[in-house]
Amino acid sequence: MNIHEILSKVDHTLLSQTATWEEIKAICDDGIKYQTASVCIPSAYVKQAADYVQGKVAICTVIGFPNGYVPTAIKCEEARLAIEDGADEIDMVIWVGALKDKQYDAILNEIRAIKEVCGDKILKVIIETCLLTEDEKIKMCEIVMASGADYIKTSTGFSTAGATPDDIRTFAAHIKAPVKIKAAGGIKSIADAEEFLALGADRLGTSRIIKIVKDSSL
Repeated sequence: MNIHEILSKVDHTLLSQTATWEEIKAICDDGIKYQTASVCIPSAYVKQAADYVQGKVAICTVIGFPNGYVPTAIKCEEARLAIEDGADEIDMVIWVGALKDKQYDAILNEIRAIKEVCGDKILKVIIETCLLTEDEKIKMCEIVMASGADYIKTSTGFSTAGATPDDIRTFAAHIKAPVKIKAAGGIKSIADAEEFLALGADRLGTSRIIKIVKDSSL
């Protein structure tokens, strides 16, 4: 896989609490220049960014982020407003405590409600794998498969760890088309990116790959 193919799978990400418009604009410029799958940015910047990129790169944002324990109605409203502002893709965070409590129907119904708001916009479900047992990861694969969401995603990047190869192996064993896999957090090198894609990821959430490309003049 060449570098351009890798970049086409990257959600070029900036979700720092201190992110400024100038930094978001730079992320957008890079996303356009390097033809990434999307730029993933805070929802407060979606409208400004959508106006700025004029459709030249997809706009992704996050809801219920990073902890996931806000009520479903708030997540739905976050999604609605983001799409109204110009978001093309929504990455939502599940309520991990509900999963630990085995409230499986509640999680499924929440994802379905958010997908209904999203319509034909892409919905990715962040399950925060670093906090889950293997059985919980497998259960979330089943729930996401039943929900109508488009992707299962490993991590927010704000918890104790990001994606691991074993996470992607688990997903690949239990996720079937049309649902796809996004690895996020801890992707620090081109080799990491290649490994995750080879294991079955279709998207990569990372802030580092483009910097590596720039530094190496690939």
